[in-house]
Amino acid sequence: MSKDYYEILGVDEEATTEQIKRAYRRKAMKVHPDVAQGEDAAEKFKELSEAYEVLSDSNKRAIYDQGGDPLGRGGAGGAGGFGGTGFGGFDFSTIMDAMFGGQAAGRGPRSRTQRGQDALVRTGLELHEAVFGCTKSIRIDAAVVCPRCQGSGGAPGSQPVTCSTCHGQGEVTTVQRSFIGDIRTAQRCPTCQGFGTIIPEPCVECSGEGRVRSSRDVSVRIPAGVSTGNRIHLEGRGEVGRGGGPAGDLYVELVVAEHDRFRRDGDNLETVVTLPMTAAALGTSIDVKTLEAEWEGSEEADRKVTVEVPAGMQSGARIPLKGRGVPRLRGGGRGELGVTFVVETPRKLDDRQRDLLRQLAELRDETKVEAKHPGHKGVRGWFKETFG
Repeated sequence: MSKDYYEILGVDEEATTEQIKRAYRRKAMKVHPDVAQGEDAAEKFKELSEAYEVLSDSNKRAIYDQGGDPLGRGGAGGAGGFGGTGFGGFDFSTIMDAMFGGQAAGRGPRSRTQRGQDALVRTGLELHEAVFGCTKSIRIDAAVVCPRCQGSGGAPGSQPVTCSTCHGQGEVTTVQRSFIGDIRTAQRCPTCQGFGTIIPEPCVECSGEGRVRSSRDVSVRIPAGVSTGNRIHLEGRGEVGRGGGPAGDLYVELVVAEHDRFRRDGDNLETVVTLPMTAAALGTSIDVKTLEAEWEGSEEADRKVTVEVPAGMQSGARIPLKGRGVPRLRGGGRGELGVTFVVETPRKLDDRQRDLLRQLAELRDETKVEAKHPGHKGVRGWFKETFG
């Protein structure tokens, strides 16, 4: 064909429909006869519109790319006339849609029934609830179907009537005459707001929306192993849409409270236990309460664990207990429970205790103590190794 539509629009042959629309809109604003100065303005605009009509239509574009005539003119060519709804066989509603983002005529009224918005609520959890899972009842405030009109938006017994302005089309068409022909544009009907019908007697409960706000309780199953920031997705439990439309989704964001005895570190639980100086030196066994002690669903045998403390235990030493931590949210098994010991030095001694300690110091040749340093590890390394 003699005309290069891609060159006219300034796009390459791989351009998408959206790129073609943007290119046309940009150039049309410059060469439109009502804006551009020059005797050939109308011809340039006609040529640009012809290129857009072809390249924006996948079927016509395919014919053009194969060397055919997508406009079916049989090689007649010519400028065509300027009458009717366009010129050269163009539909100006499509052209104005591309230029100004309007809606072409004939698309029909929009539905009163719309999907509702998603909702987000936050709920707090105790540490044991997050670790072992639970079922929570959460109160939410959201839109629900109007109990009076059941979503229709009209008073009981009433029916929507056809809009007299747009005659049920949901849009009105205006025609503007210009020296290039009649330009038709379609806009949402201002009377019915595009619905095509009017509710003569709106429901007094919902004012015609078909929904009202209400508080309700939602039961949420919390899986084991969740943490702060995790969200539970409940499909169709959010806001009901206008006109009693389907509800959006509900997202429950979790916030886990801090615990006075346990600290969570990923899939591990950490706790600190104090140990008398003598027990640390001689070694002992000690019963430590686990987090299961706060969970009603746990077995009695799991509510505590016996930890064997070797002789010579130092402050800051940690003993890991496998399988006593947090269940892995994605994957099997549990992390570990880390028990860190802090050795307590007695603050008050009676005469006999003081004498016994003095004898121990003499036996260990520790009556005169010299300052010792961590050596090659350095102070920072020693603190890190000792206290983590």
